[in-house]
Amino acid sequence: MSKILNIYLDKRMLFIFLNGVASGFPWVIIGSAMTLWLKDAGLTRTAIGFFGSIFFVYSINWLWAPLLDRVKIPFLKTLGFRRSWLLLLQVLLFFLIIAISWTDPKISIVWVSLLALLIAITSATQDIVIDAYRIEIISESKDGKIAAAAAASTSGWWFGFGFLGAFSLYLADYSNNWSMVYFVMSFFVLGFMLTTLLMPKEAHSSQTTTDTPEQWLGETFFSPLKDFFNRFGTTAILILLFIMFFKIGEAFLGKMSLVFYDDIGFSKTDIATYSKLLGSTLTIIFSIIASFVSIRFGLLKGLVIGGVSMALTNLMYSYLATIGADKEFLVLTIFLDNFTSAFSTVAFVAFISYLVNKTYTATQYALMSSMGNLGKILFASSSGLLVDRLEGRGWVVAFGGEWVVFFAITALMVIPSLIMLFWIGKKFKHLFI
Repeated sequence: MSKILNIYLDKRMLFIFLNGVASGFPWVIIGSAMTLWLKDAGLTRTAIGFFGSIFFVYSINWLWAPLLDRVKIPFLKTLGFRRSWLLLLQVLLFFLIIAISWTDPKISIVWVSLLALLIAITSATQDIVIDAYRIEIISESKDGKIAAAAAASTSGWWFGFGFLGAFSLYLADYSNNWSMVYFVMSFFVLGFMLTTLLMPKEAHSSQTTTDTPEQWLGETFFSPLKDFFNRFGTTAILILLFIMFFKIGEAFLGKMSLVFYDDIGFSKTDIATYSKLLGSTLTIIFSIIASFVSIRFGLLKGLVIGGVSMALTNLMYSYLATIGADKEFLVLTIFLDNFTSAFSTVAFVAFISYLVNKTYTATQYALMSSMGNLGKILFASSSGLLVDRLEGRGWVVAFGGEWVVFFAITALMVIPSLIMLFWIGKKFKHLFI
């Protein structure tokens, strides 16, 4: 136990946590806060669901990830390879959030969509750098630090998404002015820039330079993919499919959860307090506990526990839909939901981190995390459409309504990935012990 606790006293874990905050924050800007801004502007649930398709860029960021393994920023080279990219992206993110604060979806949804897309691209690129930095700064792979780093990163992400998201909702409830909310939120990025300047340089694995453009392109874009498939063979396809499907049900639930809370009678303050503050606090605590489980018992158990329990807790939302705005049951649901989400996420991130070749950190991690995002975005963007299509149908009403059936469907979505996990576990059992 003392050995595990000592892992968390490593100062690198603090910077990994803070980078996690920076990674989660943009999901407030173009995710939870944007969802309620669009709802207040009068958009339908279907439109809000499809607006989430801007997150598609998170599923294709592996396409430009090789550049972040090779291209240096000349005027910031004293910061180091990863930090120079991170600072540049955060400066861009700051000005984009300022710009979107000057728009109004009631007047021009086109401008809101364009700026949200640019924020998503910048954020997705920032994620590549942050993930690569985390893997490169934690060189140990046999003393539990990869699982601990995954927990620190996950905790930070939920702090950025949850606590800063709660702040945005409190501010929106108080001011009733979303433009002002976005303007104020932009200044959090200045804190992320300070973190970037203070954190230590990573041990980036430099790659051999090549003489011709053709060789450079081959080394940059094709070598990372070739290495991945050479190491895992045909099982690489199964790994990518597992990553793609593992968290689809959670993504469906997450995309519509705020709309659901609003529909059944919770206020923005209720949502901020219970979903954001309480939910994020629980996720941070449970992420640390989950890393202990992964370190002690292996990743396979963490993935299985997370996957099965994640599906079961989705059914609690079905029951909440039948009883309405019951705060006590909401607290219980959020408690269990964040417990299961933390277990699955920490094991999931650690699993991907184990599979990366550190010579191609950014590219290979981005490829695998992109597959996870691809599954969530391709299907979850239709979550609002599914709810709208279920509404009013006779058999749906008989089962309790569209929300009851919707959450029951999300509970079933984890089954294919658990079947794939069984075969992956047999093939790479040494990774999970």
